[in-house]
Amino acid sequence: MTGRPSTAVLPPSLRARLGLVAALAALVVVVLGVMYAGHSEPGRVDRWIFPPTADSVRPPWRHVADTLDFLGEPAGSVMVVGAAVTGCLLLRRPRAAVLMVAGAGLAVGTVTLLKHLVGRTIHGADNLSYPSGHTAFLTALAFAAALLATDRLGVGATAGTSLVLAATLVAGAAMGWAEVALGAHYPTDALGGWCTALAVTPATAWLVDRIADRITDRSADAGPRARR
Repeated sequence: MTGRPSTAVLPPSLRARLGLVAALAALVVVVLGVMYAGHSEPGRVDRWIFPPTADSVRPPWRHVADTLDFLGEPAGSVMVVGAAVTGCLLLRRPRAAVLMVAGAGLAVGTVTLLKHLVGRTIHGADNLSYPSGHTAFLTALAFAAALLATDRLGVGATAGTSLVLAATLVAGAAMGWAEVALGAHYPTDALGGWCTALAVTPATAWLVDRIADRITDRSADAGPRARR
């Protein structure tokens, strides 16, 4: 018998479904990366969805876009993650707090690696654009928050999966819109960032559970030995 907690950050009932989502999302990231590797101009899909220009939005929507963009910048991201971690700790969900940091960090780290591998640029050769790190960041946080909400609400597999997908869609669409509207990314960059987070975050959550379970088991096993 171990002291392992009954609630994982990635509920067992969601693992298969979110694993499939992660696999499909990873496939999209790869396909888009191959399609736009080394490109600097918007593709046909980009022009059809939302032609990115410097004056795509005007006040007050410009202010909304600027605010969302700030949340993905270093100062803004530290504030958002700090607030999220504090909330998790107040709810006594340390694994969720770890996922907030690790999920967002690994999603952004994966994006950074992909940007250099794909080499797509926007507004000059120095601005690597695929995938969007801002979109991946906010999507990863929304994913972690939705998993926490699923745990707190005690919903089933179908409702839990729907909640996660809805939360990530709203977060990804909001940040993706802001990045495209500000001319920082093409729509397919935002889609790539969204899919990157969908691929990385559930894997990170599974890894957090595995590591936490091993630490808990070792602590539980060490207790009886120490009392002998």
